[in-house]
Amino acid sequence: MLGICRGRRKFLAASLTLLFVPAITWIYLFAGSFEDGKPVSLSPLENQPHSPRYTASSQRERESLEVRMREVEEENRALRKQLSLAQSRSPSHRRGNHSKTYSMEEGTGDSESLRAGIVAGNSSECGQQPAVEKCETIHVAIVCAGYNASRDVVTLVKSVLFHRRNPLHFHLIADAIAKQILATLFQTWMVPAVRIDFYDADELKSEVSWIPNKHYSGIYGLMKLVLTKTLPSNLERVIVLDTDITFATDIAELWAVFHKFKGQQVLGLVENQSDWYLGNLWKNHRPWPALGRGYNTGVILLLLDKLRKMKWEQMWRLTAERELMSMLSTSLADQDIFNAVIKQNPFLVYQLPCFWNVQLSDHTRSEQCYRDVSDLKVIHWNSPKKLRVKNKHVEFFRNLYLTFLEYDGNLLRRELFGCPSEVDVNSENLQKQLSELDEDDLCYEFRRERFTVHRTHLYFLHYEYEPAPDNTDVTLVAQLSMDRLQMLEAICKHWEGPISLALYLSDAEAQQFLRYAQGSEVLMSRRNVGYHIVYKEGQFYPVNLLRNVAMKHISTPYMFLSDIDFLPMYGLYEYLRKSVVQLDLANTKKALIVPAFETLRYRLSFPKSKAELLSMLDMGTLFTFRYHVWTKGHAPTNFAKWRTATTPYRVEWEADFEPYVVVRQDCPEYDRRFVGFGWNKVAHIMELDAQEYEFIVLPNAYMIHMPHAPSFDITKFRSNKQYRICLKTLKEEFQQDMSRRYGFAALKYLTAENNS
Repeated sequence: MLGICRGRRKFLAASLTLLFVPAITWIYLFAGSFEDGKPVSLSPLENQPHSPRYTASSQRERESLEVRMREVEEENRALRKQLSLAQSRSPSHRRGNHSKTYSMEEGTGDSESLRAGIVAGNSSECGQQPAVEKCETIHVAIVCAGYNASRDVVTLVKSVLFHRRNPLHFHLIADAIAKQILATLFQTWMVPAVRIDFYDADELKSEVSWIPNKHYSGIYGLMKLVLTKTLPSNLERVIVLDTDITFATDIAELWAVFHKFKGQQVLGLVENQSDWYLGNLWKNHRPWPALGRGYNTGVILLLLDKLRKMKWEQMWRLTAERELMSMLSTSLADQDIFNAVIKQNPFLVYQLPCFWNVQLSDHTRSEQCYRDVSDLKVIHWNSPKKLRVKNKHVEFFRNLYLTFLEYDGNLLRRELFGCPSEVDVNSENLQKQLSELDEDDLCYEFRRERFTVHRTHLYFLHYEYEPAPDNTDVTLVAQLSMDRLQMLEAICKHWEGPISLALYLSDAEAQQFLRYAQGSEVLMSRRNVGYHIVYKEGQFYPVNLLRNVAMKHISTPYMFLSDIDFLPMYGLYEYLRKSVVQLDLANTKKALIVPAFETLRYRLSFPKSKAELLSMLDMGTLFTFRYHVWTKGHAPTNFAKWRTATTPYRVEWEADFEPYVVVRQDCPEYDRRFVGFGWNKVAHIMELDAQEYEFIVLPNAYMIHMPHAPSFDITKFRSNKQYRICLKTLKEEFQQDMSRRYGFAALKYLTAENNS
């Protein structure tokens, strides 16, 4: 400590010298500007050699003065150098194993308050130390439950990642639904220097279920009260955020505020910006007790180690029990209880500046928190109306929110240079696989797509499914992009059973889809449709990855592998459920074929029976699928036999066969090497045949392909010779892989291909 203080004294002496020397110099210069007590004029005219006052004496004085000025400048340079050396050598405030800290120049420079926040911290008698080190991990806790909250929290995370310059550790208190969604999302997002830990919210329900709560957040709105008990015992501090928060600055600035806490301050909170706790909103309004206007708990700084020592758990429980005797229930969930505790123990709270929680509910005083855009730090959409809230500057706030809502999350996969990150096995394996590819290979982009990890958000909308008691349920599986969105309503009208859809969208398109779905009575009336967003990346449409995502997240024992541009016949769902029982699909390897037809008419009177469909075939209104361009794809179905069939019949595999089938949930996945157009279904049917599946045609089932503009990928296939060459190469490699996996039995695929 003594050595540090001596270093500080040298640093202070150098600083003072640097300040005083220029001042003395200017006094000297000012004094030298007088002759006989009179000021010497420095006008251009009087300084000319022909001026009466220009003498040899004054010339010598001027030269002497210039020499002295140069000497002073040299002294100043030397002092500045000494000062910078002293600053670089002075010991910094270290936390953990990190060495470098934010300096005044290294901060984001948003405002003077940030500079004060970064410098402020635990201080000794020698002065204050920098508060946030470059590679210090910032801990953030969020309670998240259900489908909607899982979607909302992504925007919060995006805003934090956009501004952050530190490693982040998110502690997510989540129910089973949120955990499934967010675990997949972060695993496929692969953001460097971000760690995620989950804590089971359902296990915590018993801790707070005894508290009646009227707030729309329900029981999960009370779980911030038990964070001292839930989070790891060695975690000392954490920032707690609501899911409806948007950051407009680096979260490290907020983390730095911990170092301003003094004495027994353990909670960092912003004052509530509405009149709720003043009790004057309406007649007989009786809020929970609070200190003044009370505090909002959308943003909380928790000193966990001190809270545990103070027996926080006992403190809030006793307060809640006492107040509930008269209040009967909470109106604002955990916020009411936090305020009641603070009312009794005001020394616990450190009041944060209100720009750390600009509250956008109706009739708030949020406008007093900022004068300029740069003043904004954290925006809190704490009204049930969310983006429809009334506020003078709501358009600005809404646009800021929408910026992150639609921001490409792939761009946030930024490395933190200079900060060691934990070893990610998945990331290492991916890099190894990519390094083994030959970048000079003309088919490199095709091969690379097989290993691309696409960010995936499961169950983008609310999903409910009740298992069928007879265990015969069938899920329709399909994939689509934005240009096929119009097919969703029609499919929902034709298929009343569960549906699993993988949608290939950008972040902005995902929000367009959300608005489309929420505006559709048909889609909103269906809770048994799982929408899984696979975010766009790369130049190819990853059709088989999408199919695999949709297949993997079904809740039924059977699935109907379809495409989005087909409409199933009315009643197909119930017919398939009966068929899986009749054909004993549970105990046999069978693939039930639904014959495929097509129409070239955008407006079609959909046939309500097989007899009506046959009549339309005869009249030329309908055709067997792709009979005129790709006969081989469905020829083995044997449509001539189907016309008169009354019982299921077996067909044999043939080259290029690609029917639409019903299979068990445990069937093989699609091969990811096939992207865009070509061989994506053919390869899958070949694999089913190699695994000795029987192909059974259903006599009273059908589906009809609806017309649409050609996809971008089929256009590339038709126009790009290299595309076709690469597809042929991938096909040959797939057949070789089949031979290795299935041995002698797979030779027929090579033979069939050569003969076709």
